[in-house]
Amino acid sequence: MRTITFTSQKGGVGKTSLAASLAVAAAQAGETVIALDLDPQGSLGAWGDERQAETPAVDRLGPDQIAQLPSILTALAAKGFTLCILDTPGIANTAANLAVNAADLCLIPARPSRIDIVATWPTVEAVKRIGRPLAFVINQAPPGRNTRASEAAAGLGLLGLLAEPIITARADHQDALAGGTGVTEYNPTGKAAEEVQALWAWVDQRTKGKMSNVA
Repeated sequence: MRTITFTSQKGGVGKTSLAASLAVAAAQAGETVIALDLDPQGSLGAWGDERQAETPAVDRLGPDQIAQLPSILTALAAKGFTLCILDTPGIANTAANLAVNAADLCLIPARPSRIDIVATWPTVEAVKRIGRPLAFVINQAPPGRNTRASEAAAGLGLLGLLAEPIITARADHQDALAGGTGVTEYNPTGKAAEEVQALWAWVDQRTKGKMSNVA
């Protein structure tokens, strides 16, 4: 089972909406997916409560379950799940560290601004200290060609791996999250859906054969 961890100590970067939509896109691509909400705010869990579709599976881990994350992931792999997506708290704590340690790839969303990119440093340092692979995702970029997004991509590319494509700020992301869907369900032919499908294809390619939690 592959494990993808969304992590950032910077709030408001769209971590949960990306996690939700990526989980849906992966399920549509044939993965048996479970998305786990490790954040006390419970946004991903609330999204799961709104869903009508049975897949992907969505669950919450309470504070008393966090320490059991490694054994929980092993059990999920044994049940046949092929992909687990973890949505972590926006602070450095035990839950975030365990989720990072379990990851085959950590995705760090960042908006294309200098302030946001600088704010990723504590997260980057934490992931590197634990020794897990990471990639930045430029999220909520202004529509159209713009210098700011290009400069952000160049800067983050120098810091580490940059996931593709850049994710543009589109209303579909907020509308899908509010309605318990992924963007590929909410508007399958929209640009947001196209970008998330491309992001899943990139993640899939990068993590194939790199499974740290095998049943």
